[in-house]
Amino acid sequence: MGIETLTIGKALNLGLRRAMEDDAKVMLMGEDIGKLGGVFRITDGLQKDFGEDRVVDTPLAEAGILGTAVGLAMRGYRPVCEIQFDGFVFPAYNQIVTQVAKIHARSKGALRMPIVIRIPFGGGIGAVEHHSESPEAYFAHTPGLKVVAVSNPVDAYWGIQQAIAHPDPIVFLEPKRRYWEKAEVDTDATPDPLFRSRVVRGGDDVTVLAYGPMVKTALQAAEAAEEEGRSLEVVDLRTVSPLDLDPVYESVRRTGRCVVVHEAAVTLGLGAEIAARVTENCFHSLEAPVLRVGGYDTPYPPSKLEEEYLPDLDRVLDAVDRSLGF
Repeated sequence: MGIETLTIGKALNLGLRRAMEDDAKVMLMGEDIGKLGGVFRITDGLQKDFGEDRVVDTPLAEAGILGTAVGLAMRGYRPVCEIQFDGFVFPAYNQIVTQVAKIHARSKGALRMPIVIRIPFGGGIGAVEHHSESPEAYFAHTPGLKVVAVSNPVDAYWGIQQAIAHPDPIVFLEPKRRYWEKAEVDTDATPDPLFRSRVVRGGDDVTVLAYGPMVKTALQAAEAAEEEGRSLEVVDLRTVSPLDLDPVYESVRRTGRCVVVHEAAVTLGLGAEIAARVTENCFHSLEAPVLRVGGYDTPYPPSKLEEEYLPDLDRVLDAVDRSLGF
């Protein structure tokens, strides 16, 4: 196929298609994913080409979707479950944390759970309640689950294929407000490993960490800071469980400062865990405390207020200023 310019949405579609072509045991399940192609059209055309037995339109019953996926995984299938919106995952939360995450350990390794749970997450699309949440910390806190958060078309294309091929259950977070952003994807390349963070912009003054939709915000902040003579290094974590922090430690030992950015509420968010680990491992290199930028500790607001809630360029730059002020 070679190099193509793809949106994140189209990259996911092609990645799913390739995984289904490569393995007849891969099947997709979700609400309106068949004939409609999903509310974001990520599965567009797949039911037509692979049939209703492999691209299954389910009832509006997330617990049923995941419960069915557990049985299918036990019988050797590789189910890919789409949760239509982040806030709809909670009816399935019991299945995910008490069954999907634990069956491999409970069976002493006899049963694998190669299930991928696709969740469009985060805000920024002007949606109503339950459509703009960031539930990653719930899943990252659960042993037995891996949690991936892509930020660009390249990682979307390769990451969904790698997640499907992986033997363990993976919560695969897709930044819904970035679905339409484009980049060149080399579909013949050798992809980076799935559970690795990546430095996406080099810098010397402050290390800024982000994942999913906030990577673009962090890069925009780095561009703005450059105009003021400040050099920000931006790291895309790519996976929030397991965390790959060795490149982060290397960066922080050089810059002496660290800011973590995510859309989820700050209290008990991923930023707290990252701040603790960076402090433990880089204490003598830090010139300032590790700072966090995130959502406020309130339920996600109505859409007309979401731009006040979401971390933006100004809030990231404010944290950078505070870090440099120590």
